[in-house]
Amino acid sequence: NMVWMDDVDDDDEGEEDDDQNGGGGGGGNERQREHPFIVTEPGEVARGKKNGLDYLFYLYEQCREFLIQVQKIAKERGEKCPTKVTNQVFRYAKAAGANYINKPKMRHYVHCYALHCLDEAASIALRRSFKERRENVGAWRQACYNPVVVVAAAYGWDIDAVFNSHPRLSIWYVPTKLRQLCHVERSNAAAAAASSSVTGGGPDHLSF
Repeated sequence: NMVWMDDVDDDDEGEEDDDQNGGGGGGGNERQREHPFIVTEPGEVARGKKNGLDYLFYLYEQCREFLIQVQKIAKERGEKCPTKVTNQVFRYAKAAGANYINKPKMRHYVHCYALHCLDEAASIALRRSFKERRENVGAWRQACYNPVVVVAAAYGWDIDAVFNSHPRLSIWYVPTKLRQLCHVERSNAAAAAASSSVTGGGPDHLSF
């Protein structure tokens, strides 16, 4: 039987370390044995002791399945049911033998998975261009931020609304850096709108 561990910190929000986390590079022995990610095109199998990006996105789908299992157990026991991938879900995954799923790695690439879900064509184009230029996965990861901010513009840069409106993203906490980038864009747009009205542009000339 699976060992059920109560979660004392259901609300993981605010724990997002983002760029401080190594994305699974250091830490415990389990993570040191992990094969590093490389930039691959969709359907491409990574060579040697490497993992491709299809595999990375597959891990997010696996986390979703683990969350569903945790929710099912919680409902059966009449306990609080998590709605997002929390520490409880990561512990459940580890207890189930999925040592390759860990919180630092999954949190590190959430915005990359978000781009994959929100604009798959843009995600694929980015993967192809970075592979052609032989860029490393860290550079690709950084490049994934801006396209997600562009998608968020249609929502008034409310990135929480973007995540919550998508069934596969609503279970993930919004990365701190992504929220900050959207906040900056929203502030810039507000400042531009104020400037436009002061100089006589008026609200009729606003683009939103």
